[in-house]
Amino acid sequence: MKKFMREASFFFPWMENRRVHFVGIGGIGVSSLARWFLAQKWAVFGSDASTSALLRELKKEGIRVKIGHKKGNISAKTGLVVYSSAVSSKNPELLEARRRGIPTLSYPEALEALTWVYMTVAIAGAHGKSTTTSLLSLMLVRGRKDPTVIVGTKLREFGRGRSYGSNFRDGKSGMLVLEADEFHSSFLHYSPAAALITNVDREHLDWYGTFANVKKAFLEFVGNIRQGGVVVLNRDDATLRLLAPKMEKIAKDRGVRVVWFTVRSEEGNALRSRLHIPGSHNFSNAVGAFTLARILGVPERDAQKALEDYRGVWRRFEYKGKWRTKKGGSVKVYDDYGHHPTEVKKTLEGAKTFFEGAKIICVFQAHQARRLKTLFGDFINAFNAADSVIILPTYTVLGRDTIDARYSSKKLAERVAKRGKVSDVVYCEEPKNIHSIVRRITEENGNKDCIVIMMGAGTIVKYTKNLLRK
Repeated sequence: MKKFMREASFFFPWMENRRVHFVGIGGIGVSSLARWFLAQKWAVFGSDASTSALLRELKKEGIRVKIGHKKGNISAKTGLVVYSSAVSSKNPELLEARRRGIPTLSYPEALEALTWVYMTVAIAGAHGKSTTTSLLSLMLVRGRKDPTVIVGTKLREFGRGRSYGSNFRDGKSGMLVLEADEFHSSFLHYSPAAALITNVDREHLDWYGTFANVKKAFLEFVGNIRQGGVVVLNRDDATLRLLAPKMEKIAKDRGVRVVWFTVRSEEGNALRSRLHIPGSHNFSNAVGAFTLARILGVPERDAQKALEDYRGVWRRFEYKGKWRTKKGGSVKVYDDYGHHPTEVKKTLEGAKTFFEGAKIICVFQAHQARRLKTLFGDFINAFNAADSVIILPTYTVLGRDTIDARYSSKKLAERVAKRGKVSDVVYCEEPKNIHSIVRRITEENGNKDCIVIMMGAGTIVKYTKNLLRK
């Protein structure tokens, strides 16, 4: 069966029945792949549990989307079904496709085919993948490499009139730039010719079980790079430095070149003044992208210009709007996808440095109860750079997540307050009260400048809209 799946995934671009259905098409990665199929002139269909702005964009582009999962969504004419890694094996559409004998591929299995068809450049790491993939892609575009891009965020530059941008670019050069996620070991399906690893951290422990297994997965990823390829590694990441001997041995055995980058290099010093988004983590991402872009033949001036023009991407410290206070101050609102303690910590530290003198207010929604429980101690220490923290109830996945009262968002608020590093910590049971709490904080601040960062990977993005609407 595994052999059949590998062969099916390899040959699907040339299948005669060019009609594909995506189960869970509303995911940011799956929707990007759906756009690739649309660009190849396939008839594209899909379904998801609930509607969203992204699904409305897909419909406008010609993809036919159904809300709700039911076996009737699978037509007898369907030639291929691709499903999100988050989809249950008991999903009625998946079961119906298999009953009909229609080839089914998971999202990473489908992407696996592209890594054989294209000269693939894969960006991996616990944090910073989307930003690094975006920066590298824009450098390659500026350097006239014309890549196809599949990324887990939306770029204005790929938008072509869409509300914010797109997570897909249809290039003509035969080069593919791919965000390689370690979630469910997805990135182990890919066979890139070039790769970059931003960092290795204690992420997705619900899947890997232990940090040791996470490290093993990244070693295996390096082992999947094509012979004669190249891997770019972050020397500033402590875990990557510890893994260096094993990684370099694996690379040497496969004839893969290893290139290390650091923000303390000549390239780092030269790029420091060219980046216009906050955070030392984003600067590290920029240096990594620049290093790989130069290896791939992008002229230095083009790579630098792409970096200068970059203003961030969707839900990565994305500016959403502001309002003025009665005494002439401003409250600027930003939206950020950060949901791991390291991401929260780095984003808040970056904001504190970038907006010197402004009050930093973090509104945080934990993403999934199991992650909160596993990393609870790290979360307690993640908010130190904020002046005020508002913590919302945990975002949970129905049927897959059970909240342990000992590790709830309310308990997190209590522990952050008790630690005493943040002067004002509030647990907000009802998101509709966010605005009144923020207003109270700004008034106590003398109506001076405040920065509100709405942070999380769940439903918090819709509360951002409500906050600005009020």
